[in-house]
Amino acid sequence: MSTEAPTSMETETVASETKLESNTLPPKPKFEPLKAHEMSDGRIQFRKVSVPPHRYSPLKKYWMDIYTPIYEQMKIDIRMNLKARKVELKTRSDTPDVSNLQKCADFVQAFMLGFDVPDAIALLRLDELYVESFEIKDVKTLRGEHLSRAIGRLSGKGGKTKFAIENATKTRIVIADTKIHILGSFANIKIARDSLCSLILGSPAGKVYSKLRQVTARLAERF
Repeated sequence: MSTEAPTSMETETVASETKLESNTLPPKPKFEPLKAHEMSDGRIQFRKVSVPPHRYSPLKKYWMDIYTPIYEQMKIDIRMNLKARKVELKTRSDTPDVSNLQKCADFVQAFMLGFDVPDAIALLRLDELYVESFEIKDVKTLRGEHLSRAIGRLSGKGGKTKFAIENATKTRIVIADTKIHILGSFANIKIARDSLCSLILGSPAGKVYSKLRQVTARLAERF
């Protein structure tokens, strides 16, 4: 009996070892992240942004401020096609991320809509920023002097109302005739848009300010 016991123990341990070996998985393969040109099978990707006539002079003036971050930091090629009147962007072999191309296109588009370069450049730095556009007629159909008064209410005396909404909601607003463009995060755009819609519908500025104070105080508590 004493001689048989160790042999049975040995067979059990050998069996358990073989089971463990069979259960162990091969090591995980490690894949290097693909470059931008490799993701599209080596094809170069393009984006084109139209330049409206009234943005030619500002584009010429601030060209180097736009060109430098796009070419040097985002590693995207950029040029102005004078014949087609478009700003053309394309990926390079050393572009670190394929999403950089779309970010640059959004940055140039924001500049064309009328945003300043320091404000629009935030689109390159942060992922959760958007530009939302709407027209006054989308909120309420206004004509003639009623439309002019609505635009005046949105801006306020010397742009006071617009700046107050911008500072309270951490957004940037461009009022171009009847079109309104808002740059900011999703939640902040919603607050700014609600305030602007109230002004278009005829609310006095004082009422909008007090509502903004309540909303921003609530946001500050949340964060």
